[in-house]
Amino acid sequence: MIRVLLAILLALCIMRLWMTPLTSSFWVDEAETAFVVHHGYNHPSLAVVPQVTASVYYWLPRGAEAIFGFSEAVERLPSVAAMAIALFFVALLAARLIHPQAAWFAVFACLALRAFNYEAANARPYALGMCVAAASLWLLVRWLDSGRWPDGILFLAAAALLWRVQLIYWPFYSIYAIYFLARSDKRVSWIQSASICVGLVVAVLPVIPTALAVNREAALHAFAPQPSWLDLGGAFKFRLVVGVAMAAWILARWRRWVRPESLASSSAIALIAAWWVVQPVGLFAYSHIGGISVFSTRYLSIALPGAALAATAAAAWFIPKSRWQPLALAMGVAALLFSGQWEQLSPPHHNSDWRAASRAANALKLDPTTPVLVVSPFVEAKPPVWRPDYPLPGFLYCHLDVYPVVGTPYLLPYDDSPAAKQYAETLAKGTLPAAGRFLIYAGARDVRFWRDWFAARPQLAGWRSRLLGPFLDVDVALFEAP
Repeated sequence: MIRVLLAILLALCIMRLWMTPLTSSFWVDEAETAFVVHHGYNHPSLAVVPQVTASVYYWLPRGAEAIFGFSEAVERLPSVAAMAIALFFVALLAARLIHPQAAWFAVFACLALRAFNYEAANARPYALGMCVAAASLWLLVRWLDSGRWPDGILFLAAAALLWRVQLIYWPFYSIYAIYFLARSDKRVSWIQSASICVGLVVAVLPVIPTALAVNREAALHAFAPQPSWLDLGGAFKFRLVVGVAMAAWILARWRRWVRPESLASSSAIALIAAWWVVQPVGLFAYSHIGGISVFSTRYLSIALPGAALAATAAAAWFIPKSRWQPLALAMGVAALLFSGQWEQLSPPHHNSDWRAASRAANALKLDPTTPVLVVSPFVEAKPPVWRPDYPLPGFLYCHLDVYPVVGTPYLLPYDDSPAAKQYAETLAKGTLPAAGRFLIYAGARDVRFWRDWFAARPQLAGWRSRLLGPFLDVDVALFEAP
C-alpha cells in the first residue's frame, strides 16, 4: 500500500512542480533555445556565442517541435523527460550506494530542491546535463561492480557525451577519477581500465579546442558577479542536508531506533561527496583564479542530485530498514508543500513574462511604422558586435522572434553604455519626434532607465509616458506626443 502512496505522491509532485509551469512565458535564455531550433546551429548571429552551438541539446527541442509543433510546453518537454530519467538513475544510485530501501527518499530529496525542479521546466541544456551525469555515474558503478567490457563502453559513451551537453561541466570529470581510485574492490583489469581511460580522453579531445576558444573569450560572456564564500556555502544546499540529518537524528532519539548496522562504504561516500562539492568548488576556484565569474546557479545545477544523495546518506546513519518508505512519504509531502509555490495558482517558470508584455503592446494596435525601442538582454550586445543596423532575426534580440511587437524595431545595446546613449540621442532628435509615439520593450530595469532618459530630452518635452506593466521583470513603456 505504501508503494502505491509513494507513486501517487511522486505523480502529484511532478504535476505541480514540473508540469504546471510548462505553459508559462519563456525567459530570454529559453527564447535563445527557440532561436537555435528555428534558425539552426549555423545562423551567422550565433558566431558570437560559440558556447551555445557547442551543445548537442538543441536537437531535442527541435525533434519535439517537429512532432508536436511549437509552443512553450513543447520546447520544455525534453527537459521534463531528461529530469525523469535523472531521477531514475538517482534512485538506482541511492539503492546501490546508501541502502536498498533509500531510493524513494533520495528521489523526494531531489524534488525538495527548487533549483532542481526549475530545470525540469527549463528549455535549456541543464536537465539533460543532470540526466547524462547521473547515468554516467550509475554506469561507472556498474562497470566497476561487474568488470565487463560492455558496461565500461557504455560508461565511456555517457561520460564523453557530458561535455558535449555543456562546456562548463569540465569539473565533473574529476568525480570519475575520485570514485575509481576510492574503489579498492573493483573487478576491472588494468588493461580494461587503461583502455576505457584512453578511450574517454580520445572521445573528449575534439571538444577541447572549442572549450579553449570559449575560455579565451570568457570576458565577453561574463554576466555573474564574483562569488563570495557565502555564495559557495549556499551552493551546497546545507539547509536540505543538515535539516534532513537533524530531523532523522531527532526521530531516532525520540523513537529509540537502533543504529543501522549496514552503512554506505567509504567509496560510496567518496562518490556522493564528490558529486556534491566538486562542481561548486571547481567553478568557485576558477572564477577567482581566472578573474571571470562562471559561478551561476544554472552551471551548478549538475551538483544538485549530489546534495540530495548527501542528505539521504546523512539520514542513513539514523534510519532503520523498516522506516525508509514511511520517511520517504514524509519527505515527499514536505517537497510538495515547500517547493510547490502555493501562493500562486499557476506559478510561472521564470520571473519573466515576455508573452504578456508583447500582447499588451500589440493590443494598442499601433501603426506598423511606430518605433519600438528594443534593448538586448544579452551581455554580448556591445559594440562592435552590436550596431544600430544589427540584422534581424538575430541572436542578440532572439526574444523578438518568439514574442514580437508590431512596429519598426530600433535596437539598443546591452546596458546604458555611451554608445547606447549616443544612438538614443540621434533617435530623440529626429525619428521619435517625427513618429509622434513610440514604445520601449525590454526588461523592467532597462525600461525604467530609458523611460527616464527619454523623458529628460528637450525634444520630447511635454510628451506623456506610461508603463503597460510590469509583467514580472519585463515591461513596456508608451510615449505619446501631446
